[in-house]
Amino acid sequence: MKTVLTILYIVTSVWAIGAIIYHGRRPSRSISWALAIITLPFLGALLYYLFGVNRRKFRFFNPKEFEKRKKYGLPESPLKEDHRTHFENDIRKQRLSRLIHSSCNTTATSGNKVSVLQDGGETFNVLFNAMEKAKRFIHIQYYILEQGQLLDKMLDLLKRKIDQGVEVRIIYDSLGSYQLRGRPRKKFQDIGVKIYPIMPIRLTNLLFSLNFRNHRKIVIIDNQVAFTGGVNVSDKYIKREDGLGKWKDVHLQLEGPVVNDLHMVFLKDYFFASNKENFHISDYLFEQEQMDGVDAQVVAGGPDSMYPTIMHQYIGMMNQAQKSICIANPYFVPGEAFLESLKIVALEGVKIRLLVPKKSDSQAAKFAMFSHFEELLQVGIDIYLRDDFSHSKIMIVDDDLVSIGSGNFDIRSFELNYETNVLLYDKKITAEMTQEFQKLCDKAELVTLERFKNRGVWLRFLEGLFKFFKPLI
Repeated sequence: MKTVLTILYIVTSVWAIGAIIYHGRRPSRSISWALAIITLPFLGALLYYLFGVNRRKFRFFNPKEFEKRKKYGLPESPLKEDHRTHFENDIRKQRLSRLIHSSCNTTATSGNKVSVLQDGGETFNVLFNAMEKAKRFIHIQYYILEQGQLLDKMLDLLKRKIDQGVEVRIIYDSLGSYQLRGRPRKKFQDIGVKIYPIMPIRLTNLLFSLNFRNHRKIVIIDNQVAFTGGVNVSDKYIKREDGLGKWKDVHLQLEGPVVNDLHMVFLKDYFFASNKENFHISDYLFEQEQMDGVDAQVVAGGPDSMYPTIMHQYIGMMNQAQKSICIANPYFVPGEAFLESLKIVALEGVKIRLLVPKKSDSQAAKFAMFSHFEELLQVGIDIYLRDDFSHSKIMIVDDDLVSIGSGNFDIRSFELNYETNVLLYDKKITAEMTQEFQKLCDKAELVTLERFKNRGVWLRFLEGLFKFFKPLI
């Protein structure tokens, strides 16, 4: 028996490492997988098979889901030419907006009204008030729909709106919203909600559905007002929980031409999840009136995109920085391309501040994140640890660029998740976000290089260990 297991171990390990060498794109990621295979007999190869194989390169593993998504290419958003923003007098913004358009085919638009919602309580108060005013339809997409007070309130609200003749459609990630299986989902179906999981977890698509997550948070109401950002439907945002307290996050309320682009992202995902429900797109997409004048651009990326759009956006923003960059994120575990770009910009003299929580809901992510602190501190990047847990995904550049959305600064958001950010080209909103960022930094603990170097041997070991496994986190 021992001989059989040994032969099986050798065969599976050779197959896995051979696949890594032949198909690996990034040496750091390949080394991490090879280490996992060698140090975790059988389990390492299984994890690679489940999460590491780039199935788009394997014809016999090429998932039908990717092809299915591509069939649902929708017509371009009905957008007047005078709603497009060309930034004729600003080369920096021209380059950045062109990069995003080339990467995900969205256009920077002018005449948008944007409200920044600074925490979960405010987000859900504004969101539910907007839902109450719906006349035609409410379209909802979340990574997490978690049972609790907020979900119950949403269910009651949607029942009232359906009774008034409002159409309601919901899509959700099957892993993130695992609590919605069975009876909880049936409650929504019973009141008339058209509700579908995105990439439902079944034995036939297990390899696909476990690894590729739809991490977006989008609500569209009558195609007039939209919401997106980092907030999920979870009572963690309104109630304190043991260890982390009440979660903090940032969300956006949007009106104007940008709503159509965000709605297009939802509709494509909905067509995919619902097997192309039969309705006329023109009934849900239409021209928008210009509002306050904020320039905004939707950034949408996923594993079926031609490029790693979220990473392109963040690196593109960094490359346009002339004075400062502020980043807030709980899972700052990016790949080497992003880290090197960040260090280069810091060495050029751009002031960079990184704000992360001291505590985390993922110890693996925390250790992997801390493993990069020393090299970042050495190039002059300021790192702040906040006492509360913030789930926000924010990047602020100079005094006129800010990104808010669902995309974390990690390999999963860059390569494996479906994500949506909104990039705002606006001095007023950027000034407000920078002021709020400064307040949080004033309350946080500044990490110094000398003190960080003196951390214990055990912490260093854990950081080094999880740094190898960061592509899996």
